[in-house]
Amino acid sequence: MLAGAGRPSAETSLHGVIYRDRVDTRAIFHVHSIWNTLLSDRFAADGAVPLEGYEVLKALTGVSTHEHRELVPILENSQEYTGLSLKLTEVLRAFPDAHGVLLRRHGLYTWGESIAGARRHLEALEFLFEVEARRLMAAG
Repeated sequence: MLAGAGRPSAETSLHGVIYRDRVDTRAIFHVHSIWNTLLSDRFAADGAVPLEGYEVLKALTGVSTHEHRELVPILENSQEYTGLSLKLTEVLRAFPDAHGVLLRRHGLYTWGESIAGARRHLEALEFLFEVEARRLMAAG
């Protein structure tokens, strides 16, 4: 139930989808960083940003090895939130182990079983996005 005197964000429906489809979720963070914005565009055609081989992956709930391959799905951004909510539902079903979702050229949604868990996921994913982007830049 939503309550209060303020006006909900246009993106409230996306939060609702995550809470509904990730039943252990008790907190969601949505951020706009340089690194997640760049990678969401770079990997848009692939549909997800692949992250693997990094020790920090173990900060993600249920991940116990750096050999884990995390795929962070990417949704094409839209101002039409009903349609975007439907696409988010599809993506969460297609990527049941994902710890976050990117909106192309917009930002990251990540969640957790608590505020601390969501923050841990946020910090791990943002670190990994920066490392991966810098690795790609160094490789040319």
